[in-house]
Amino acid sequence: MSDYKPTREEAFELLKEFNKSESLIKHALSVEAVMRHFAELFNEPDVEKWGIIGLTHDLDYEMYPEEHCKKTGEILRERNWSEDYIHAIQSHGYGICIDIEPIEKMEKMLYTTDELTGLIAATALMRPSKSILDTELKSIKKKWKTKGFAAGVNRELIAEGAQKLGMDLDTIIEETLKGMQKEADAIGLKGSL
Repeated sequence: MSDYKPTREEAFELLKEFNKSESLIKHALSVEAVMRHFAELFNEPDVEKWGIIGLTHDLDYEMYPEEHCKKTGEILRERNWSEDYIHAIQSHGYGICIDIEPIEKMEKMLYTTDELTGLIAATALMRPSKSILDTELKSIKKKWKTKGFAAGVNRELIAEGAQKLGMDLDTIIEETLKGMQKEADAIGLKGSL
């Protein structure tokens, strides 16, 4: 069993090797930003690890959508990644495409915020500025209640994740927004601001 821990640069190169879609790369950067934000918020000792796990969580999605999460395990084991990284990444698909449950706080956070970043990005793009920088919690909550808006976002999963974390959903939404705002330019959501 390997204990290899990749650098952020290695993780990003790997992401780009398996993903050519600009929207998937921006999603990966969004989740990375959010994971780093929560790691800092929780005073976690390894912010880099949280970020790398967020960055590579959908590694296999573009090339192997039918084997999502499962193929990632194969890819990362071939590259000798540490099993705790692999478990964390795979667990975000719990109950959807894999039966690996999120156990650690980091895993539960990825599970909860992955889908949420999509809802927040869609909300930001509806603003006149098309910017996440002037997007507010109340706008996201309003869009949350509109089931037809960003219909692919699994709101039940996000709410379940908040319960697993023992955190207030509004707090999770607000902090996820803050994490994405830090990287507005990189994730393509700076808009006209």
